[in-house]
Amino acid sequence: MIGMHAIVIREPGEPDVLEWTAVPDPQAGPGEVLIDVAAAGVNRADVMQRRGFYPPPDGAPPYPGLEVSGRVAALGEGVTGWRVGDEVCALLGGGGYAERVAVPAGHVLPVPRGVGLVEAAGLPEVACTVWSNVFMLARLAKGETFLVHGGASGIGTMAIQLARAHGARVLCTVGSARKAERCRELGADEAINYREDDFTEHGPFDVILDNMGAAYLARNVSALAPGGRLVVIGLQGGRRAELDLNELLRKRASVHATSLRARPAAEKAAIVAAVREHVWPLLESGAVRPVLDRTVPMAEAARAHRLLEDSVHVGKIVLTV
Repeated sequence: MIGMHAIVIREPGEPDVLEWTAVPDPQAGPGEVLIDVAAAGVNRADVMQRRGFYPPPDGAPPYPGLEVSGRVAALGEGVTGWRVGDEVCALLGGGGYAERVAVPAGHVLPVPRGVGLVEAAGLPEVACTVWSNVFMLARLAKGETFLVHGGASGIGTMAIQLARAHGARVLCTVGSARKAERCRELGADEAINYREDDFTEHGPFDVILDNMGAAYLARNVSALAPGGRLVVIGLQGGRRAELDLNELLRKRASVHATSLRARPAAEKAAIVAAVREHVWPLLESGAVRPVLDRTVPMAEAARAHRLLEDSVHVGKIVLTV
């Protein structure tokens, strides 16, 4: 049945391959929640999928989009804890660039009190990524020194605030003076302009959250403190690099490379539950806030992708239905 519109990737390529098209309506299967989408966050992973480098995991819709906000439209068999009409946001394996999406109930979150419905679309992916990597995996502790690359990105703006809220000393890399100022406003102790300065001279760091991959690997390892933890979550700077194991051994340091999208549903549900327990109270108290750069109508997703790839935004770009 043709019942809704979604952004379809016509073929791998530039932003213009994104088309707002009539597609079959999803249904809420057992254990799923059907959401009428109000807004969807735009992420680098969506750009990679558009280019043909990051296919959705098995069973996920083919449309891009890893996070949405909206209202519960229907409940699948066995779902408890939600009611039709509830305002929610959700972590997805794909399919967020659409008017409706079916989501495992364990991947759904309430919209935090005090946060707007559209703003909430930019929370699930960044909150789950930062919490699972910086706190669950790398165990950032009070008093430690933390570095996040790309401090003005959606991930970066969330990481700065959460690390600050947990008592860490927070540094980030940025590409402009304007972004540096915004990151300091969010709580960064130092914002390092990578076009003018070498971040390694500002270390050592107990935890580094890296989106660059190969291009930064050697410098990241050299900048780690004894016992330091490097977590690689992106490959914007390439896939292959040489790793100095002797330096890791000397420092008793570790390198982790992780992704969120393809994890088993139960793992994602555990992360979502941890985010609801630890991050949502900080959002509701105002200690942490969503950072929304701008909204773009979902039918104009190509424009949103061009904006993201131009890298002049601070925080999240969100598509609205």
